[in-house]
Amino acid sequence: MAFNVKTDPQFQAEIHTPVIIVGAGACGLTTALTLLKHHVDCVVIERDSTPSGSTSLSSGFIPAAGTQAQKRLSIEDSPAQFAQDIQHKAHHTAAPHLVKTYIEAIAPTLDFLENDHGFKWEILSDFLYPGHHQYRMHTLSAKTGEALVQALESACKKGDIPILTSACVNTLWVDEHQRVLGVSLQRPTGEVERISCDAIVLACNGYGGNPELVKQFIPEMVHATFGGHTGNDGAAVLWAQQLGLELADMGAYQGHGSWATPHGILITWALMVQGGIQVNKLGLRFHDESCGYSEASLAVLQQPDSIAWQVFDQEIETIAQTFPDYRSAYAAGSVKRCETVEQLALVLGCPVEPLKQTLATLGGAEPDGWGRVTQRALVAPYFTIKVTGALFHTQGGLNVDAQCRALNPQGNTLPNLWAAGGAARGVSGNHMSGYLSGNGLLSAMAGGFVAALSIASQLGQEPLEISP
Repeated sequence: MAFNVKTDPQFQAEIHTPVIIVGAGACGLTTALTLLKHHVDCVVIERDSTPSGSTSLSSGFIPAAGTQAQKRLSIEDSPAQFAQDIQHKAHHTAAPHLVKTYIEAIAPTLDFLENDHGFKWEILSDFLYPGHHQYRMHTLSAKTGEALVQALESACKKGDIPILTSACVNTLWVDEHQRVLGVSLQRPTGEVERISCDAIVLACNGYGGNPELVKQFIPEMVHATFGGHTGNDGAAVLWAQQLGLELADMGAYQGHGSWATPHGILITWALMVQGGIQVNKLGLRFHDESCGYSEASLAVLQQPDSIAWQVFDQEIETIAQTFPDYRSAYAAGSVKRCETVEQLALVLGCPVEPLKQTLATLGGAEPDGWGRVTQRALVAPYFTIKVTGALFHTQGGLNVDAQCRALNPQGNTLPNLWAAGGAARGVSGNHMSGYLSGNGLLSAMAGGFVAALSIASQLGQEPLEISP
């Protein structure tokens, strides 16, 4: 599929809508629901037969500080602490204006979905994800990204928001001032339709599924398994390049160091957070597993055959069984139980003695040779899963201002083009190690909320307050 920008001041279309939203993931659907609240009509265009995107492949965990859900549990958190956590993980390279915008908007976004659409948020309070200093991961009871998308889609349907599925936007039509006049979309049958608009939001995710763009911007992941959604084809980046817009943080992405192979199932990083370890085929650890799953992706790929093994015990396995992705992996046969170290070494295909030495180093209050405090030793029976490193979604994209309006290299905005979620730069800096757990959905949902407020204001509607 070619993605083009064409100039035609006389652009005509069969249908007109005030706002076109390209993409029906968490970002696009949140944008649509916020516009609905604000009495602004829109059409959401989705290339797949059902809304999904990267959201559906995620765990569906959204970090937010100061929500009603946190207050119900007497969790004391603040946007300021959240901002510190984001910047610390990103080595203080995350775009300050977006960090501020998103952390201030995400709690009102989740509260809005709760109050207006009945979303029942739960807080993951059993453990802290790496880099977070408070319990702030919000989830629906199913604990899956698929459930999150379904809930958002259901809310849109109840609000009679049109979602055109199996419709791939391939062309943006602009005038001589780069105002987007509308789009062309193609159906699976080859039929082409045109829709005109007053404003457009690119919520069509990143470029992880485009090998040429991956090679250009993150060459270290060019041979990695792509575990993201196939719709990550780089459409927004390609349109931006043709429009002469500025791209930012293109070296940032969310990798994952626990992609079960050969089954192709994402394994929750809770195994590592709770004290599990990763070893290579020699039976040796090779990094600090507490740093985060994104940087673990590259660490795993650098091991022999790009393979590692998750190793954990019964106590951790009991917790893991509460996560749907782990249960899927267990049912698929990814999880192996070993009663002894010798059995574990046999499954891993490694020598017994190095593995014994690795396990013997665990436990204690002092940092180990990798800088991690493992706190306790693992005890038999052991559980293990064979994994590789994977690329999930990119965190770079169109540079946007605090209202999620697309910027050119001179810092000027286009007349009516917004970008959010994976189509825009995120808050992870410019490197995969800057990804704090949940940054993707934070940018998607807060960005969609903010973009909708900005559009409503520009179209002359009474703007919503940031706090609900």
